[in-house]
Amino acid sequence: MQLSVKHLLGIRELTPQDIQLILDTAKEFKEVLQRPIKKVPSLRDVTIVNLFFENSTRTRISFELAEKRLSADTINFTAGSSSVKKGESLLDTVNNILSMKVDMVVMRHSATGAPHFLAQHIPAAIINAGDGINEHPTQGLLDAFSMVEKFGTLEGLKVAIIGDIMHSRVAMSNMYLLKKMGAEVTLAGPPTLIPKYVQEAFDVRVEYNLKKALEWCDVANVLRIQLERQNQVLFSTLREYNLSYGINKNILDNLNKEIVVMHPGPINRGVELDSDVADSKQSIILQQVENGVAVRMAALYLLSGNKPVTS
Repeated sequence: MQLSVKHLLGIRELTPQDIQLILDTAKEFKEVLQRPIKKVPSLRDVTIVNLFFENSTRTRISFELAEKRLSADTINFTAGSSSVKKGESLLDTVNNILSMKVDMVVMRHSATGAPHFLAQHIPAAIINAGDGINEHPTQGLLDAFSMVEKFGTLEGLKVAIIGDIMHSRVAMSNMYLLKKMGAEVTLAGPPTLIPKYVQEAFDVRVEYNLKKALEWCDVANVLRIQLERQNQVLFSTLREYNLSYGINKNILDNLNKEIVVMHPGPINRGVELDSDVADSKQSIILQQVENGVAVRMAALYLLSGNKPVTS
């Protein structure tokens, strides 16, 4: 089977069949990663450039590891140490890199739509590693993979996405994916951090009371407060946010059921999650990190149209 798309620009462009194929392939690669020899030759002779115009630690390392596990040749590019600092345009930068015969580009950019712009101008396959406040498709896929691993299916699963919905590309990818795969979604957080259009646009619930959202859900996917993207005051203090929307062990213990807690990272401990929750048995945050490598291996492999997974 093959994906219906040439690029992974967002979950919006994927069909449910595409999503299922990526999740099924990621399961195969996770089995590969449990073996003593974790490397497969699936992308041998494929050259991938990691093009990060925005700071990243987890996502960049996860992609680099996925590429190495697939035996790809990789080039790492960061804007801070490049000719971008000298005024070179995005298209010039990429064309210069492509003249070196690159097959795939993994790109993170602060501008919404930057990977889509590139896809219209260059022949290489592009994976969006996060663009502005638009999407972060591989995070949405690894979150989904982690939920399927825990519950067996996304169909009918109740997922609460909690926190800074307005500035979160993770929330956007999660909403697209979960709704396509039959899950129920509630957005929870302060009214100032939940855009008015999302309820109707995505057919999701909106809840401003944290306890009600947690009592409803099977999974709480908790988002970081993105102060760096906020150009106006949307709540008074982080302390106030924590008192109203921070999740601690006492809150979880007083629910009428046990829920699963997720977070895409980095965690602001003591703001959206207390340490006794982030490190508890209800948290699958570290499993998300582990699953990220398998999911990114699957996406790279499927977009390359290459050899059998385990060869």
